[in-house]
Amino acid sequence: MPLRPEEIRCDHVCGIGPDGHWRGHISVYVDGAALMRLGLHSQQPASVVNGPSPPGWWHAAAERNTH
Repeated sequence: MPLRPEEIRCDHVCGIGPDGHWRGHISVYVDGAALMRLGLHSQQPASVVNGPSPPGWWHAAAERNTH
């Protein structure tokens, strides 16, 4: 796995919501240096969209080909 266990933190919070049902929320935190190493940090040029999105037919063809 590209991330080491000490670079990831997961928090789980649960309780009763306003409607009386139990709710659970999971938050995942990843160390910024780990994201930088993978080229995914928001301060790196590769993490920003730098061109137009592929046309709609491309997405539809990709979905058809997955089945």
